Amino acid sequence: MLFLELALIRWTGSNVVHLSYFSNFVLLGSFLGIGIGILRSSRAKRLPYYSPVMLGLLVAVIAWKPVTVNRGSSSSVIYFTSLSTTGPPVWVILPIIFVAAAVVLAGPAELVGRCFAELPRLTAYRFDLIGSLIGIVSFTALSFLGAPPIWWGLIVTIAFVVLMVPQAKTPATTTAKTTAKTTAMALSAALVLTPLVVMLGVLFHESTQPENSWSPYYKVQTSSTEFRNTPVLTITVNGVPHQQAIPAEARLQWESQYGLPYQRAAAGKQPDNVLIIGAGSGTDVAIALSKGAKHVDAVEIDPRIRDIGRERHPDHPYQDPRVSSHIDDGRAFLSRTDTKYDLILLALPDSLTLVNGASSLRLESYLFTEEAFKSAREHLKPGGAFAMYNFYRETWLIDRLASTAQKAFGHVPCVDKEGGDLQQAVITAGLTEADQSCGTAWAGPTAITPPPATDNRPFLYLFTDRIPSLYLVTLGLILVAGLIGVGIAGGGSSYRRMRPYADLFLLGAGFMLLETKSITGFALLFGTTWVVNAIVFAGVLVAVLAAVEVTRRFKTPPLKVMYVVLFAGLALSWVFPDSWLLSMPVGLRALAAVLIAFLPIFAANVVFAKRFTDTADGTASFGANLLGAMLGGCLEYAALLIGFHGLLIVAAVLYAGAFLLRPKTLTRAAA
Repeated sequence: MLFLELALIRWTGSNVVHLSYFSNFVLLGSFLGIGIGILRSSRAKRLPYYSPVMLGLLVAVIAWKPVTVNRGSSSSVIYFTSLSTTGPPVWVILPIIFVAAAVVLAGPAELVGRCFAELPRLTAYRFDLIGSLIGIVSFTALSFLGAPPIWWGLIVTIAFVVLMVPQAKTPATTTAKTTAKTTAMALSAALVLTPLVVMLGVLFHESTQPENSWSPYYKVQTSSTEFRNTPVLTITVNGVPHQQAIPAEARLQWESQYGLPYQRAAAGKQPDNVLIIGAGSGTDVAIALSKGAKHVDAVEIDPRIRDIGRERHPDHPYQDPRVSSHIDDGRAFLSRTDTKYDLILLALPDSLTLVNGASSLRLESYLFTEEAFKSAREHLKPGGAFAMYNFYRETWLIDRLASTAQKAFGHVPCVDKEGGDLQQAVITAGLTEADQSCGTAWAGPTAITPPPATDNRPFLYLFTDRIPSLYLVTLGLILVAGLIGVGIAGGGSSYRRMRPYADLFLLGAGFMLLETKSITGFALLFGTTWVVNAIVFAGVLVAVLAAVEVTRRFKTPPLKVMYVVLFAGLALSWVFPDSWLLSMPVGLRALAAVLIAFLPIFAANVVFAKRFTDTADGTASFGANLLGAMLGGCLEYAALLIGFHGLLIVAAVLYAGAFLLRPKTLTRAAA
């Protein structure tokens, strides 16, 4: 299930651009489907037909009508780069994907639910967790190898075919009955295999197109053209034009603003040592070399985009001996290096995607906070400068970044704006005011300019101090769909069955917030790279598995004591925030971060394991927990108001509710 869920998130996000900004949409649909499937699991003997059929149909529909580009119309949520939308509108395609994800995941969940009914509770849960670990390790390995989606589809298809085999032995029957049964099985197999074959055909076609390749973040497409007798390599990610590899001389001639950081920094003094964050395919690196840089540290988070630049950029900047290439998150690179630079440049670092498992955190979010700018200032040589440029589209966004630089550096930065809808701007701040040479003076922030983003609320592109109505409506519809779906799937009895397990429902919601806090915390401490993300996901599963094994093998303290440990872990996370951990050396930081992040996760899962073992209805109790996780995924958006650190308070409230709703006496279910 976890492998399938990750594959759905990656593939749908690469073909429907809306999902680049609502990455947990598929996740929430999956939680709903898994919860419904477990509640329906009493008679499951094999994988239901509807799951593979719906998977094939979903892939076919998206391949037929992909949504390749999008520009948000809301003034409070910005979608970068793209200019128009092709394909179905958001209000059509997103509900289709949400419902389809729920249906697809409900199938294998029925078999999981049957295991909870037939095996000792914690034994079944243990196998479920081990399977989840295998799923995430397998998908991580494929990401590392750059495997295209045909391999994801083949693995899912093989698993589906295996799970379609009935688990119960068929009794002896007459020849006539055997013939009829064989015919029915053949028709069933055709019904199931046809959409799966269609799916594999779609994925094979997509995977074998010469312009397509796959990084751990995107589907990457390239196209080569000529403009004014100059070769131009355009790189598109997830259907959105992302960047171009152009010779440095031509780029500076066509768009002179790319040379402005070198003019504004200390009146055009030649920089010896340059750090470029968001180096991409290499054009910004080539410009730095053309400006006389003696050494360039080029940091790029996506290995595939860097490799395309290494192989195909007209200037071949990555082959230059003056260039050191680093595949890393820019903020994490700064936290680990002691090198001082003459110029630190943020070169159009807009990722167009969110961090998996964190609905509001983009790959570049931690680059644009007040703390990030202060970190850059600390890495400048005397006389050095910090600069950034991009197509910001909104005047308030330019002013917000400029005021962030002003607060971090202690003086007014240089701000050069270009006209037009895209509003390209270059912001430069010298280490001191004497280390910069501005043209037109920046007028300063206006009354509507939002305050600087912070590591706690790193939402640069959020204009208001409220949750945008787009998110609220979407989340409301998701919750309504969940209520209706559970009611329909359970035939009216689901809510009666789950009523005694309200505490498990709240435990699921609280756990989802703890997981989100862990993902965002480790992203800040060690980078938003896919490797860090995969390690954290696996670490959470290992912590949960450890809690289950401890509960299975040893006598654990009573629930009240474990709740005390849980609240102590939450208090520890509150008292020692991520900003405190950032000041530590990397090794000590990792040790402290693991202890602080995983202590409450471990305690919460010991609580769950003890409570789950004593439930009378294993499927209803586990289903309630999963549906609670779906609620937690929605509550995660509260971080837009209170910050990621504030999610600890929401989790504490949920766990307090679970403590109050726990049964006063527990009756162990019969084996």
